[in-house]
Amino acid sequence: MNLRFVEAFYWVASLKSVSRAAEKLCITQSAMSSRVAALEEELGVMLLDRKDKQFRLTIAGVRFMAYAERLLATQRELMLEMGSGGPDVPPMSLRIGAIESVLHSWLLPWIGELRIEHPELELELSVETTPVLTELMRRGTLDLVFAALPASHESVRTRSLPTMEMAFVGNAQIHRGRRYTLAQLAEYDLLTFQRGSQPHVALMDLFRQTGVLPKRVHAISSISAMTQLVVNGFGIATLPRIAVQRLLQYSELALLRCDQALQPLPVFASYRADPLSTTAETVLNSVFAFLDREAKGRAGRPAKAQASASKASIS
Repeated sequence: MNLRFVEAFYWVASLKSVSRAAEKLCITQSAMSSRVAALEEELGVMLLDRKDKQFRLTIAGVRFMAYAERLLATQRELMLEMGSGGPDVPPMSLRIGAIESVLHSWLLPWIGELRIEHPELELELSVETTPVLTELMRRGTLDLVFAALPASHESVRTRSLPTMEMAFVGNAQIHRGRRYTLAQLAEYDLLTFQRGSQPHVALMDLFRQTGVLPKRVHAISSISAMTQLVVNGFGIATLPRIAVQRLLQYSELALLRCDQALQPLPVFASYRADPLSTTAETVLNSVFAFLDREAKGRAGRPAKAQASASKASIS
C-alpha cells in the first residue's frame, strides 16, 4: 500500500476538502484526487461519497480513517527510529498565525529562540484577528494559531496559554494622575480592539457593570496604530501590560492605574495533529518553556527594581 495515497486520503478527510488537502501537501487537486482514487481501487471500496457537492465519507471511509491515522503514525515512528541522523536536516516548515496581542508581547523573542534551537526552520507568519485565524485553522491553511478563542474542529487540538493582564495606557504628558477612577477615564477617548473581540466586549461589560457611560470607544485592530494614536494625544488605549512594557521605549507612553481592573485576555494555542510530524507539538512545548522562563524571570527581579520600573511607567 502506497502511504502517500493514505496520507492524501487522511488530509482530504481531515480538512473535508480536496482543494485544501492539495494545498496542504503542495500538489495539484487532480493529483490529490488521483491518489485517493488509486487507494480506493486498491482497497476495492469507495472512501468518498461523490454524489453531490457536499463532502462526505462513506461508511468504509470512516472505518479506514482510523487505520490511516495508525498507519501514518507508525510510519512516523519508524522514520524517527531508523533515521540516519546525517548532516542533511530537512527543513522544519511551520505556518503560524497570531493575534496582535501575542505578536507584541512574546511571539517575536520566542521565534528568535526557536530559530536558534531549530536553524532549519522555515516560517510563515500571519497576523490576523481571532475569527480569521480560527477559520484559517479550520480550513487547514495554518498549522499553529495563537488566538483569544480556541479553533473548534474535531481534528484540531487546543491548549490554554497563560492569560495576559490588560492595562490602560495613556500619554505621559497628558495623563499625569497617579490613579484614575473608571469614570475619569471614561471622559477620554478610549481605544480598544475591534468590535466583538474579547478586549472590546470586556471593556464595554466593565462600563455596564459599574454604570459608567464612556465618552467614545474606538475599535482598532492594530496595536501599533493604537500606540501612535496615544503618543499623538488621541486618547487612552487598553493593551496587554507585557506588550506595553516592551513599548515603553516611547517616553510618551505611561501605564495608568485605575480603580477597576480590566479582564485578562485569554490566549489559546490551536493546532492540527499531523500523524506524520511532531513539529506542532515540539514547537508548542517550546512556547510553554519560553513563557515559563519569562514568568520566572519577572518574578525573580529584585523588588526594588520592580518598584522603580513601575514608578517610571506611571509617572
